[in-house]
Amino acid sequence: MKQKILESGEDYLETILVLQNRNGEVRSIDIAEEMDFSKPSVSVAMKNLRERECITVDKNGYITLTEKGREIAEKVYERHILFTAWLTSMGVPEDIAAEDACRIEHCLSSESFEAIKRHVKGASTEK
Repeated sequence: MKQKILESGEDYLETILVLQNRNGEVRSIDIAEEMDFSKPSVSVAMKNLRERECITVDKNGYITLTEKGREIAEKVYERHILFTAWLTSMGVPEDIAAEDACRIEHCLSSESFEAIKRHVKGASTEK
């Protein structure tokens, strides 16, 4: 049975991707600081993501996305970037746009996202 990654798991994977791109290496403490979560909460989440084969953790505590984890993280991150940009282009303040994008990115079907993406990209090329 295919297990669905929960919204919070998607947020963790997205954060790992962003931190890897920014810093090169990621540890649980980096995630806790970035997300403003407690170390125990992050530890539990990392255990769950390891069990779902989305991340690996080496003996020094460095976290790496697996192919499966990277695929999920990149999908969520693409949605986040697109929705944030789209909302800010309509005059929504950036902090509010980012918060709203975080909510929207998880609940939209792939079909709806692709349609919105085509629409947004089409609208930006018409200017």
